[in-house]
Amino acid sequence: MSTENTIYGTPVVNGLAYGPVAWVSRFEIPKLDSTIISLDKREDEIQRYTQAAETVSSRLRERSKETVGSASDVLAAQAELSRDPGFKKMVVGAIKKGTPAPVAVVTTTEMFCGMFEKAGGLMAERTTDLNDLCQRVVAELLGEPEPGLPRLSEPSVLFADDLAPADTAGLNPEEILALVTEQGGPTSHTSIIARQLGIPCIVAARQLHEIPQGESVFIDASLGSITTGITPQVARPKVEADLRAREAIRNWSGPARLASGEAVELLANVQDGEGAKKAAAGYAQGVGLFRTELCFLDSAKEPTTSQQADIYSQVFSAFPDKKVVTRTLDAGSDKPISWATLDAEPNPALGVRGLRTTGIDQELFTRQLDAISQAALEHTGKNWVMVPMVSTLTEAKWVAKLIRERNLTAGIMVEVPAVAIMIDQFLAEVDFVSIGTNDLTQYVMAADRMNANLATYTDPWQPAVLTLISRVAKAGQRLGKPVGVCGEAAADPILACVLIGMGVTSLSMAASAIPGVGAQLEQVTKEQCENAAHEILTALDGGDARAKVRKSLGID
Repeated sequence: MSTENTIYGTPVVNGLAYGPVAWVSRFEIPKLDSTIISLDKREDEIQRYTQAAETVSSRLRERSKETVGSASDVLAAQAELSRDPGFKKMVVGAIKKGTPAPVAVVTTTEMFCGMFEKAGGLMAERTTDLNDLCQRVVAELLGEPEPGLPRLSEPSVLFADDLAPADTAGLNPEEILALVTEQGGPTSHTSIIARQLGIPCIVAARQLHEIPQGESVFIDASLGSITTGITPQVARPKVEADLRAREAIRNWSGPARLASGEAVELLANVQDGEGAKKAAAGYAQGVGLFRTELCFLDSAKEPTTSQQADIYSQVFSAFPDKKVVTRTLDAGSDKPISWATLDAEPNPALGVRGLRTTGIDQELFTRQLDAISQAALEHTGKNWVMVPMVSTLTEAKWVAKLIRERNLTAGIMVEVPAVAIMIDQFLAEVDFVSIGTNDLTQYVMAADRMNANLATYTDPWQPAVLTLISRVAKAGQRLGKPVGVCGEAAADPILACVLIGMGVTSLSMAASAIPGVGAQLEQVTKEQCENAAHEILTALDGGDARAKVRKSLGID
């Protein structure tokens, strides 16, 4: 009998799975011919590169259109990265000097990755995306098939060093039993899309390469454990019980309510009218986060007020009599927009993003508010607007005045720790707040949320982060102001119970995550949630917090 052996990673999406390992294979760039191209062939080589880059970008954009929610978001961003003008300029410059296109792409990628790694922060995280794009473009230039996921002969547990957005967005939940990566963090692209698809997922699993292709493994994603040597007789009954629980989630029909009878407002995160329509066809009670910046990643210039209003109206019309929370542009950092952000910031996550872009063009903000107001004229529901990266009381007072002047409900995001620390004063200035747990965790723990080596710190279960969330929720209760959560933490069914117990008034997530959260909430009472919220504040770390909450809620 084989000896059981378990390694651990960071839990992302709960669930059990048992099956053979299928490793993601990467396209290995061969040794390239670096012979200098003759002068008369260089223009053709530039055209060959341009066509290959555009082909890759077009494929990514098409995949973006075929998906919704977070998967679409990251694919759209990946497509834009493949068209980066600075990258293209450097490749073309190398070809003009006689370097073959494949070599020029590789050397330029190496140079950009070096710059990004030196910059650190979210810029360093983009090296995974850049290397993936390099492989795709070089494969296209060499006439090789596009790199991607392995062909599976049976449902399998997918293992990878890390997954590029294009790979993750192409996952089929019917073929992939679970997803485990050696790198990545709880808010990485892989994690976000795994949540959307409902695939059990573990990231930052060290020693993963000790488990070979084809070996059967038992995955307990709630614990972050990967176990080899376990027999099918032991593993399969556990998986079958978990599948029955997941079936209950698929049969959940809402609306969300605790076992003790209290209603819970579950909202959807959307990026456009199409995504809003799909969310409205499901169980979302409204929109808790309309990511307006994702409407404009392809725009070379700022759309007019009328053009913006038309885009916003599509989301409003999907929820004609319900709440829609529109976030003003969160451009910058990992979502650069040519007409709204600065180039080559040394640390963009701490740079000019969100409201801070008003320092470049203050009217950019007021023009967007005018467009939102115009789009909201025919919307009979609740028209709420929230502003990202607000950091001072002066800013909060200013944006609230501008929003209210347009007959809209004024709110801000709580992602900068300064707001959470002084939450009573901020709530006095605005009508509501929404907690962006992804960035709040990053800033509280002083850890790049996309850095695989820091996954332990960027876990939203960290007690320090939850202490601040509890502080914000309690202030909302005292002052009678709504406090929502729109970060990835809201999509964690167990953590959702804790958030409700703290006093959070609404949870917003990818529409596909709503049934899982709703099904879990109806299993617990308000008192259980409050007890769990109390217990978590005594935890030593994220793992201890999970264990305390599961015990408090009576979850095995």
